[in-house]
Parts: sequence; structure tokens; C-alpha cells
Amino acid sequence: MSDGTMKAALVGAGMISLYHLRAWQTAGIEIVAVCDIDRNSAEKRAEEFGIARVYDDPGAMLSDGGFELVDIAASVTAHYAVTRMAADHGVHVILQKPMVETVAEAEDLIDYVGDRVRFMIHENYRFRPHYMTVREWIDEGRIGEVKHIVMACRGSGLCPREGQEPFLVERQPYLKSFRRNLVFETMIHHLDVCRAIAGPLKVVAARLNRLATGLPGEDTASILMEGSAGLIATADGCICAPGYPDLHGDRLEVIGSSGTIIMDYNRVFLVGDEQNTVEVDLLGRYQECFDTATRSFVEGVRTGEAFETDRLDNLQTLRLMESVYVAAGVDITA
Repeated sequence: MSDGTMKAALVGAGMISLYHLRAWQTAGIEIVAVCDIDRNSAEKRAEEFGIARVYDDPGAMLSDGGFELVDIAASVTAHYAVTRMAADHGVHVILQKPMVETVAEAEDLIDYVGDRVRFMIHENYRFRPHYMTVREWIDEGRIGEVKHIVMACRGSGLCPREGQEPFLVERQPYLKSFRRNLVFETMIHHLDVCRAIAGPLKVVAARLNRLATGLPGEDTASILMEGSAGLIATADGCICAPGYPDLHGDRLEVIGSSGTIIMDYNRVFLVGDEQNTVEVDLLGRYQECFDTATRSFVEGVRTGEAFETDRLDNLQTLRLMESVYVAAGVDITA
């Protein structure tokens, strides 16, 4: 399939769609249609990016066709149905994380789609520049064999604000009723990065807590995992931590057999070699991970090469995420 014949459509015109649409422009792929159940949102994005066709029904958009690729950036509750419709119309899918709400639903969806179309998950943390630097240094052998991982994320997005909703509630109103929050929505990224670095992981223990008031989902979590050859990985998060930025920042320590890498927010360095610290402009390069993920999808469809975040790989991340809730005693079927 040549560049000139490949066109795409977008489902979901919320806040994150801005970065998705910019990424499609960078990839040189024309977006010919945009859909959102809130037609006003779809019309706004269409006007902003010069998109001719606007829909509030993804089924109608897919039936009208005229594109080979679809970017599904809608809410997770729409992922299952829209992906099935895309497969039925022979349209290749890049699907925003989390794939769906449960592992059982993911397994059913993967089985339904089969190999009829290419199917990638838009798990962009692996492609964020500071995480890419860590992974490159590991691949270059700078710390030897990975032996231990400590991951942490901190933010104040659910802290109370005078006269306003908490930042993350204002940004994502569905959190008012969603029973799973930090691990499902945010730390799934961190679990995926840990998998990318360490290989297969198993949750040994987990504890969840709610520091914010009036919300059903957890905002604090501590997770203990084990990998091969006795590797231990921990992931700890809190998005109701006073004093931190509204949007969380991350810290990662990877201990190897011959060295240690630390990623502290935007700084990456080897312990003992701090004078050669790499600093990443996270705000200035925020778009980059969307560009890289989208480009990987386009190239994979074009060449037939495997996606790094293929639906089968991401299924393992979804299983790891779901097992956190099981270990913490949360009934995800309730």
C-alpha cells in the first residue's frame, strides 16, 4: 500500500485527539473523517484540521468508508464495539489504551478480529523520549543485565482546589463514577514500561487506597512484582500528593549487574556518572511519543512488520494490570 493511497479516520475528538491528529499530519496521512458522539467536538476538530467529513455515529462513518486506517481515541467503553465494526469493514486499527475494560473482553475482541486487519494498541509511554533513553542505554549494555526495577509516579491532580473540581476530574469527568482509576488509567503505562524493560512479570502483592474524597476509584497504589531469575520490580503511585504538579511525573531506577540508571522526572543518568546527565524537555517533546507510535503503526501496516505494541503484547500488560486489582482484593466484575 503506497503513501498516496493510504487514508485514515479518527473516532473520538476529545482533548487527546489534538495530539493524535498532529501525529497523523507528521506521518503524512490524510484524515478524511472524524467522529464523536458529541458532534460539536467532532466539528471543532474537523474545522481545526481541515477534515471534510464529520460524524456522530462510528458505524455510519465506517459504512461510508474511503479510508484504510482508523485511530480509535474514544472512551474505553467504546473500544470493544468500534474495533469490531472496523474489523468487519476491513479497516486496520490503532486503539488507545487501555484496550478494553477487562482481560476477558480483550481476549474475546482479539479472537473476533483475528488476522482480518492489523491491530495495534496506542501505548505511547514506551515511545516517550526519557523512557526511550533508558531503554536505549539498557540495550547498549551500559548496566549489564537488569536485576531490579523501582518505578514511582507522583502528582496532585486529585488534590482539592478552592472553588474548583480537582484538576483531573475537570479534565476527565468520567472519574466521578469510574470504579478504577490510578492503576487502570495511569499506571497501566508504568506496568507496560516495566514489562518492556524486564520481560514477563507477575504481581506478588498490591495495596490500593483513596486519599481524595468523593471518588470511587483508587488514587494511590503500591505494587510488588517478580520476574525471571529472582528479579523484583515495584511500582508505586499517588495522584493526590500535595505539592507535586497536577500532571504526574515519574521516577525510575533500573539496577543492573554492572551499573544503575536513574530517570528522575526529566533527567536520565548513570549513578556515578552524573556529570553526563541527559535532560529531556518533556513539555517541548510531548508530541513526540504520539508521532512515533503513529508512524510505527503506519509502517507496520505498510510493510507487514510486527508492532512493538501489538494487541497480543498489550494483552500481557492488561493481564498484569488486572492482576493488581485481584491481588488487592478488588472484584472487577462487580
